[in-house]
Amino acid sequence: MTTPPRPGSPATEWLADAVLYQIYPQTFADANGDGIGDFAGIEQRLDHLARLGVNTVWLNPCFASPFQDAGYDVSDYYSVAPRYGTNEDLAKLVDSARGRGIRILLDLVAGHTSDRHPWFTHSASDPADHRYIWADTDERPDEGFEPSPGTRHGWYKPNFFAGQPALNFGYARTDPAEPWRQSVDAEGPRANRRALRDIMSHWLGLGVSGFRVDMAASLVKDDPGHAESARLWRELRAWIDTTHPEAALLSEWGDPAVSVPAGFHADFFLQFGSDDDGLTLRSLWNNNAGTVNEQWAPLEPYFDADGAGSPATFLANWQAADEAIAASGRRGFISLPTANHDFSRLSSGPRAAEQLPAAFVFQLTWPTLPAIYYGDEIGMRYVPGLPDHEGSVLGPRYNRAGSRTPMQWDDTENAGFSTALADALYLPLDPDPARPTVAAQLADPGSLLNLVRRLIALRKDTPELGTAGSVRVLHAGYPLVYVRGGRYLVVINPRRDAAEVLLPQAVTARQIEAGGVDVAADRVRAEGFAYGVFDLA
Repeated sequence: MTTPPRPGSPATEWLADAVLYQIYPQTFADANGDGIGDFAGIEQRLDHLARLGVNTVWLNPCFASPFQDAGYDVSDYYSVAPRYGTNEDLAKLVDSARGRGIRILLDLVAGHTSDRHPWFTHSASDPADHRYIWADTDERPDEGFEPSPGTRHGWYKPNFFAGQPALNFGYARTDPAEPWRQSVDAEGPRANRRALRDIMSHWLGLGVSGFRVDMAASLVKDDPGHAESARLWRELRAWIDTTHPEAALLSEWGDPAVSVPAGFHADFFLQFGSDDDGLTLRSLWNNNAGTVNEQWAPLEPYFDADGAGSPATFLANWQAADEAIAASGRRGFISLPTANHDFSRLSSGPRAAEQLPAAFVFQLTWPTLPAIYYGDEIGMRYVPGLPDHEGSVLGPRYNRAGSRTPMQWDDTENAGFSTALADALYLPLDPDPARPTVAAQLADPGSLLNLVRRLIALRKDTPELGTAGSVRVLHAGYPLVYVRGGRYLVVINPRRDAAEVLLPQAVTARQIEAGGVDVAADRVRAEGFAYGVFDLA
């Protein structure tokens, strides 16, 4: 594990211009009428993605699974779950997407399996098997271990739920008194690193363009500073660059300042991760509604109608991460998502539809990789009060199901998601009779969907608005005012009250995309929930 990877790769080049779109396959589109989304349904809706302008799709896990954690408990890495179709159906989807200029990324659950995976059932009865972390003791080593379900004596360590035993990638700190703390270069960890390469090669051979790696920081245990985890991923990145140079690795790490230097092409700001437990992302979107972790301190986000937040946390942490990536000598990207399958949608709690355009203008003009969670482009809302489904509940106010409801395509039965009976759907539809749909918004030139389409097209046609363009913040408050590439002025006012700011010098500004913003000489005035992109040339 010593070969340093190259700073760049062909994957880095195409990823620089990516607009990511996350699909939760269970609820995107159901082609066979069983109430659960599938590959054929996604394929039938590819024209929506192409029309929207996204060029990279990340699918949540679609491997065989007992679905105790919505597919993040894998029982076979080489077969897709029958609910979605067959391996051939996935290959057909990948080919159809490629024909529209869209790449498909799979979700790789690298750190654990289901307790029903044959690897685990064998390991639970074979004391010589070290694919998982086993403690051969009479007493439970700590509260994180679970009793053996097989003939093997002792306890196994899970990663998340009890049914997700952690694969053994070793411990950064070993201890003779705790022999289960194997070295990262012991036989079991080496075998698991080989298995990851085999799994990735299999699916890359089928035509996928890379992976989003689940819980990427979790593999090596007791790893202060993630030094050994970084060494592991640098090894895998060196292998990827040599054998599959077009393939991209994105991480669920939540700390781009660490993960990108560790070998990933990109990492997301998330609702967790880094020393501040995801504060960077939460300081923008989290309004204490939808998914609420009881350990989070109360916070007013910047995208707040009352104007009680600040962009300062995001700006400082983004800059620190950007500088850390540059200092590492590696080229990689920070991704800013609108939401994800574990976190509230933009439209959550009190945040209304009129507040969403400003959020998308920011997301699609900031020098990060934008990642749109399915349905956010039409303003689908987090649906409260749903039952626990496939492990969706994580706490008294943290139910992920509200962000996973069926895509709202039109006003037909089940909003065009499925022909199944309503009680057979994977999750209920948003019951709001005014729920937005793709069909209605396509027909409305002033809709959020059409704004997002125009913004994506603008970003693609204007390199200064992409990941490589410079950014200079002129005002970090309400409104947020910044210049991209020395030429494009962006104004964002997420609060309901108007805001005004003086510019450092008089400018001549040609409006490209705006709603409620006026630029006159050296003054910018933004009405409530306003946004604007202007050409200063």
